[in-house]
Formats: sequence, structure tokens, C-alpha cells
Amino acid sequence: MKNAFPLAFMVALLASGPALADDDCSSPMAEWQSREAMTTYVTGLGISPDRIRIDDGCYEVRGRDGDDNRVELKLDPATLALLELDVEFRPGADPSRYLPNARGLPAKAPQVPSGNPLITPGTVPKVGGN
Repeated sequence: MKNAFPLAFMVALLASGPALADDDCSSPMAEWQSREAMTTYVTGLGISPDRIRIDDGCYEVRGRDGDDNRVELKLDPATLALLELDVEFRPGADPSRYLPNARGLPAKAPQVPSGNPLITPGTVPKVGGN
């Protein structure tokens, strides 16, 4: 029984290795687009890059879009294909730029408890016996 845990741990570790490697870009550096081409591409998407780095063989870009939302992109360096997109929307932002069929939703009307005679939508709440 003492040998079962280390054996199970090793099997789990070896099985998870290939799954973790899928996050990496594997294009040879000879096929990479230049940093300038990548910056031009990202700027063409309407994103002002603040930070560009290479991680696990991929271009990673942090910046802001035209609506001042924080954006993080992970691009394949050879094709500039978008691998990951993370957008941190500011309050009230419209996501339709990133989701073609999405529209900014109107503000949700406040919920009013039903059957409460003290609260009537669109009026000042009644206090006491007034």
C-alpha cells in the first residue's frame, strides 16, 4: 500500500504533461512574424499595446481598446492567429465589439416587492402614516 501513492502520483503527472503542453506555441522562430508586424496587426484591431512579451513561444499583448477596456491577447507568432482573448470591461461598457451578436443591454428595472403598499414604482416612498 505504501508504494501505491507514489505510483498513482507518477501516472497522474505523466498523463497531465501532454495536456499542459497544448498551451504553448510551437512555430519555429524562422516562421515568426516580426514584432512590428504583430504590433501593426494589434493596432489594426483597435488595441493600443502597453506591454508585449513572449511566453511559451507565443506573443502576449496587454493593452487597452478604444473604449478603455483592459485587453490581453495571446497570438501565434507565425500566423498571428488569436489563441486567447481576455477583456476586462469597465462598468457600462458595450461588449458588441468582441461579440458580433451581442448588444449593450439596457439597465434592468429595480425589483419592487409585490403587495407592499409603502412602495410604488416612480414615487417617493411613504413613511409613517402620511
